[in-house]
Formats: sequence, structure tokens, C-alpha cells
Amino acid sequence: MSIHDELAAELKDAMKAKDKNRLDVIRQIESEVSRARSEPGFDGKIDDTLYRAVIVSYVKKMEKAHEEFLGYGEKGAEAAAKLGFEIDYLGRWLPKMLDEGKTREVVAIAIKELRADDPKQAGRVIGHIMKNGPVGMDGALVSKIVREALGGQ
Repeated sequence: MSIHDELAAELKDAMKAKDKNRLDVIRQIESEVSRARSEPGFDGKIDDTLYRAVIVSYVKKMEKAHEEFLGYGEKGAEAAAKLGFEIDYLGRWLPKMLDEGKTREVVAIAIKELRADDPKQAGRVIGHIMKNGPVGMDGALVSKIVREALGGQ
């Protein structure tokens, strides 16, 4: 079952159960997918890859907002709880992140392929990995490892 189909089924269940939190997060994801479809360069394929990319982007934004609301203490507690629910709920559709060992392997291969040996080439290597590498790469970890490997901390 595709992510789109799963979300459609979840939406129906949430409507029947009158679960406002689930309704809100599912509708927000559908809205984000619609926005992604209308952006220039969209290739017209609405598949799990698109949904995963949208969910990853949305969860990253919500994690930042969640931390900010937690910083507000009691005033932000309700909003932080709602965002925490959204992050947990969408977690099942997030790709599994690669561990540091696998990430180091991918970085080593990319550096060899691109024949990079200068810290000034770090951006090129990182861009190549994030664009062509496996799903589930942590950008911050990739950046750290590439800079270590090229000697440009």
C-alpha cells in the first residue's frame, strides 16, 4: 500500500473517530504535497518518494518548532505537545537513517569517484552525496565526515 493510500485510509479513520490531531497532520501533509507538485521542476510523479521527501522536510521543520516551543516553558507546552504528536505520528513514514559507519562508506566512495582531495571541494562532494546517495542520509553527519576526510575541519 502506498503512503498516499495509507494516509487516505488514516484520514477516513480520523474523521470517523473525530481525531482532530490526526486530521490536522494528514491534511497538512496533503497540503505540503500539493505545494511540492506546483513547484517548478516537478516531474509529475506522485509516488512514495515524493511523500517521503515532503514528510522528511515537514518533520524537520516541526522538530525545530518543537524545540522552540519547549523553550517557552508553560506557554508553549500545548503547542509543543501537538508538534510532538505530529512528529511521532509521521515517524512511521520516515526513511531509516544510515548509521555513521555506512555514511563513512558512502563518503569514501564519493570522494574516490569525484577524485576530491582538497577541503575546498567539500561542497561538491556533499552535494553529490545528498543528490545521488541512498535515502536516509543525515546531511549534518555527511558534512562532518566529508570535512574530516578532506582535512578541512
